[in-house]
Amino acid sequence: YPFNTAFADSLDELNLNYEFQSYNGDHTNQLLTRFRISFQFLDSVMIVPVELTSFTASANGKEVTLNWSTATELNNLGFEIQRSTEGKEFFTVGFVSGYGTTTELQNYSYADKNLNNGKYYYRLKQVDYDGSYEYSDVVEVEWRAFNSYLLEQNYPNPFNPTTTIGFGIQNKSNVKITVLNSIGEEVAVVLNEEREAGYHQVEFNAENLPSGVYFYQINSGEFIQTKKMLLLK
Repeated sequence: YPFNTAFADSLDELNLNYEFQSYNGDHTNQLLTRFRISFQFLDSVMIVPVELTSFTASANGKEVTLNWSTATELNNLGFEIQRSTEGKEFFTVGFVSGYGTTTELQNYSYADKNLNNGKYYYRLKQVDYDGSYEYSDVVEVEWRAFNSYLLEQNYPNPFNPTTTIGFGIQNKSNVKITVLNSIGEEVAVVLNEEREAGYHQVEFNAENLPSGVYFYQINSGEFIQTKKMLLLK
């Protein structure tokens, strides 16, 4: 039977001590043998790593917003936010404190402001209390400051069968982008949803359309603009 069970202060050690005794079966009940066994379990208790479940970056014309979540954390001091303009050399631009040790879902966010137009790369440097660290995967985002509305020429153009359409809006609003054929008939809806102010890109797939000249039109509040594109199959 166990006579002593000792739990260490940390989660990575557990000590169990057992004592075994045998007695004479007659009326004297004489103790015949006694011995003890001690067990020490290292790393036997559940170790909870910092498990990153998602990490995304989005731009809205005012700032780049980073969002990430963890499923579990162990001794998590926090996250350094690191940024790069070419995807190779990263610099720390901020820090978000962690929740230490937890098995509950945690959500984090960070807003990176005062940026110049261009593409940015971000990664997280997760730091433990003991100074050890681990890097996340790298995410990239295109950021442009906007004080007006914009509809870019699709790229590539001519295309087959997919092309990218870039646009910018000044205020948060519903954005509808439609594709028209050469006689003005609507043949596809590329986008019809609310978007934040800033620069965005959508992909148009014309797999089900024949070759020819098409027009794509953006409608967002009072902003309406149309451009031409060429599908060659």
